[in-house]
Amino acid sequence: MVEAVLSMIGIGGFVGVGLGLAAKKFAVEVDPKVAAINEALPASNCGGCGFPGCGQFAEAIARGEAPVNGCVAGGDKITSMLAAIMGVEASAADKMVAVVFCKGGDDLARKKFDYDGIYDCKAAHAMGGAGKSCMHSCVGLGTCAKVCPFDAIDMSPDRLPVVDEEKCTGCRQCEINCPRFTIRVIPAKQKVHIRCNSIDKGALTKKNCDVGCIACNKCVKTCPIGAITMVDNLARIDPKICDGCQQCVSVCPSNTIECYIPGALKTAADYPKPEKSTKDDEAAEAEAA
Repeated sequence: MVEAVLSMIGIGGFVGVGLGLAAKKFAVEVDPKVAAINEALPASNCGGCGFPGCGQFAEAIARGEAPVNGCVAGGDKITSMLAAIMGVEASAADKMVAVVFCKGGDDLARKKFDYDGIYDCKAAHAMGGAGKSCMHSCVGLGTCAKVCPFDAIDMSPDRLPVVDEEKCTGCRQCEINCPRFTIRVIPAKQKVHIRCNSIDKGALTKKNCDVGCIACNKCVKTCPIGAITMVDNLARIDPKICDGCQQCVSVCPSNTIECYIPGALKTAADYPKPEKSTKDDEAAEAEAA
């Protein structure tokens, strides 16, 4: 019995020494910069930097293959810390925020059937949507809210995402998981949005939704600097050109265009209306019909 115990102790000691030598021989040296960067990062692993996780992002920064201002979740504070570790100067990246390009909630969009399937936007989209007539609209089942790692999205009573801009980091998880690309991450400084995603012709869009873009071209003609174009029956604002003048907001007959500049009028419905429709209004309505 004693011999067996001594034998086991000997074997254990031999194996322990062997493992120690192997660990020393095959040890992988850790770049101290990678360790420091990892320590500074928020460990949210949101993917907003373009890498699967904070560890891969840290390694890319240390190799000089990723910018020190690439952590959207960390903001200016993390950028300053990473720049100090790398010994470089870095300007803060423009804040990005998720915007919902659809206003057609249950109260404004037509329904063609009652959906009673899996409560997930991707699953519902694969089955023809969640009941709305517009096949380009927000599905409305809240997958974006579920995947947001920062709890920045809530669902309204009429089944539309509501983004808390203060909490949103622009990590793009909502954008990636939206089957219809109705929620997209854009520069936060862009405050005028065409909140529609439909590329149907104006008459069909109008039939499906009270607030959809009817491709009337009034915003295109009104914009004084050419920041708006009509592509596939849908008005598009170029954020690099738009100066937030709000002229497009005031003329939109469907109240599709919204302005989020503090103190400004939000939609055309908030502007004083003339007593009678102008010929341009009548022509736009006729063209859409």
